[in-house]
Amino acid sequence: MSRHLAIIATVSLGLALPASAEDYTVERSTIPIMKPVYGQVESRDVVPARARIGGTLVEIHVEEGDAVKAGDKIANVVDEKLALQLDAIEARQEAIQAQLENARVNVDRARQLFEKGTIAKTRLDEQQTQFDVLTNQLTAIEADKSVIVQQAKEGTVNAPASGRVLSVPVTQGSVVLPGETIARIAGGGYFLRLSLPERHAAGIKEGDTVEVATRGLTRQDSTTSSPENMTVGHVAKVYPEITEGRVTVDVEVDKLGDFFVGERTLVSIPVGSREALIVPATALVTRHGIDYVRVREDGGVSDVTVIPGEKHKRDGEDYVEVLTGLHPGDEVVLP
Repeated sequence: MSRHLAIIATVSLGLALPASAEDYTVERSTIPIMKPVYGQVESRDVVPARARIGGTLVEIHVEEGDAVKAGDKIANVVDEKLALQLDAIEARQEAIQAQLENARVNVDRARQLFEKGTIAKTRLDEQQTQFDVLTNQLTAIEADKSVIVQQAKEGTVNAPASGRVLSVPVTQGSVVLPGETIARIAGGGYFLRLSLPERHAAGIKEGDTVEVATRGLTRQDSTTSSPENMTVGHVAKVYPEITEGRVTVDVEVDKLGDFFVGERTLVSIPVGSREALIVPATALVTRHGIDYVRVREDGGVSDVTVIPGEKHKRDGEDYVEVLTGLHPGDEVVLP
């Protein structure tokens, strides 16, 4: 019996520790209150690629989901009237050029006759004036031809920005009008837009760190999600207007390119804070279903029964919240 009493006395009074043991001082820490909500993937810009001329859509080079770069050819619109107008302009141009060549010959002949004194100066001036008029008419026709050629070139519809094609509301062979949308392109990067109840508006600040779940993670999975399933983001903007009792928040997250625009994913955002006692996860020891923490007392140590709470991560280390059993200032002995 004396041996058993000695063992009991040793456990109750504490065991001496080697001098190299590490201690962790329990202090009150500020813990963010995380609220799980669903955020919707949005693109910064949704730019329409429009037709600059009216005509028949003869080619479409993209479809929904394609990635495009600014300046890429998306479609081609052809106006058959432009080809007819161009033919008419070229015919007029050839006629004016022929008249201009004849006027040049007449001017040269009139100049030679004037130098011989055969004709008056007015006759030479008339021929020169006719030559100048035809020259100006040829210049005007060439300008008109350039306008028609440019209009034909504008039948090519180019991507106004780099991004992903969201929709193509027209089909090949359809007739389009100037300014009609050929494709809608999401560009400028992606972000998450959240909508939270207005009671959380005061607790959300720009720059707050949020956790974004991977695709397919549900609200039920969020309690058991591992860090591998979460991505860190930051609150980029809190909108000052509350609409229908909800505040809108934009969150910047890297690597959202594989998400669909409009897709919803789980987000944990801090909406406030509270004080709690936390200890390193390695300090907890479980025996027979009961959790213990070894605490230094009066030169020795003793095992204190605790009730653990949520898990937290700080500076890459795992910590556990302790609900009962410890007090601020306690010296926790780490393994």
